[in-house]
Amino acid sequence: MRLREYTSILCPFAIHLLLPTLSHAMSFDCHNIRDNKQSFDISPLGTPISVMTTEDHSPSPTMTNTTFTIDICTPLKKAVGIPKGEDCPSGTMLCAIKRLVNTSENSTLLEHVIPIAGRYTLGAGTELDPEITRLKTSSSASDREKEGFRLALHGPKYPEKKGVKQKAVIEFLCNDKAEEKKVMAKRGSVAARKADEDGDGEEEDRSATGETADDGHGGTLKYLDYSMVGDSQVLSLEWQTKYACEDAGKRGDDDKKSSASSSAPPPTSSSAPG
Repeated sequence: MRLREYTSILCPFAIHLLLPTLSHAMSFDCHNIRDNKQSFDISPLGTPISVMTTEDHSPSPTMTNTTFTIDICTPLKKAVGIPKGEDCPSGTMLCAIKRLVNTSENSTLLEHVIPIAGRYTLGAGTELDPEITRLKTSSSASDREKEGFRLALHGPKYPEKKGVKQKAVIEFLCNDKAEEKKVMAKRGSVAARKADEDGDGEEEDRSATGETADDGHGGTLKYLDYSMVGDSQVLSLEWQTKYACEDAGKRGDDDKKSSASSSAPPPTSSSAPG
């Protein structure tokens, strides 16, 4: 198993997590994310995708691998064959799984399964409670230099009884150079992720085990930080995608028209009978 060492990355927009949001809580629809008269459709990104960060415990022969898996549109499907305690509860849209890897013993121990955000039943005592901020009209001058939006999603406490509130903040940034790519990783499979962390996964699965992952649409999801901010444990992610561009809808319509035009059969010419 190839070992990789990662240094801690400080969240560049952590200061915004302490400021009141300009947006109000609302129901979440990834087909129409709207703030300040601007809408974004990120529904093509609605499939499970994972990033992983590693904490090296040198000189001890151990390290902690934390895999964060998200489906931005719908709750993650329960993995087949995985015991209940080794997967996030139903309704989770963003799940963190921590494992302790001992390289000298070639062993892996499951430490924590953390539901960070999701759509849960009322009994869970939490709601997704999305907060959306269009960057171009943000109160922050540094935000206004960017194009896209910031999305905050809330989750339950972990541990459940006397734990810390969980939260995810994802900054969707316009990347208009993105091109469609073939999805190589089997994202969303807890079994596949565990096999890869144990060193038994296939090579094609490894693109989903670094701090940056290809989203299959030419964009990238990047892990930034997972730490305490105020009274919450906050996961910070950056998602560069063409679907965060404010003209993405218009450009998509133009692409469809262009594609339809290029695929249309050429006109046939009729000749007069001789």
